[in-house]
Amino acid sequence: MATTQTLDLKLNADEVTAFLDAAFPPATRSLLGEVQSLALNHLRMRLDPDPSMRRPGDIVSGPAIMALVDVAAYGVIAAHHGPEAMAVTHSLSITFLRACRFEPIIADAQILKLGRRLASVDVRIWQRTPERLIAQSTVGYSLP
Repeated sequence: MATTQTLDLKLNADEVTAFLDAAFPPATRSLLGEVQSLALNHLRMRLDPDPSMRRPGDIVSGPAIMALVDVAAYGVIAAHHGPEAMAVTHSLSITFLRACRFEPIIADAQILKLGRRLASVDVRIWQRTPERLIAQSTVGYSLP
């Protein structure tokens, strides 16, 4: 882990959940995953796919996975930076490694760098076992 400052948690898992619930419209919040656990430099979210996310071949759509990635990055940053609703994504690069089955999806987000104005987060998407990744993403955020 490379950071420009010492990491410490400013929010607990329940506070991150409340922050996400307030930041996103209630109608879409359930489509963005739920916080499963939070530890120093790590947030885990789970998404149970909605029928609207289904694609031919009984797989989950790429945009649904990208939304989970973005929200997981947003959540881990909020947990360590504080509840700043105006933090915005400035970059998101994702590599899809295999099809995502229509079953629960896990996102593990870890801060690569947390500075005063920019943050970088690694997010890994998996199902069943973390050793068999579905996707890997690097997300950049501009902080207020």
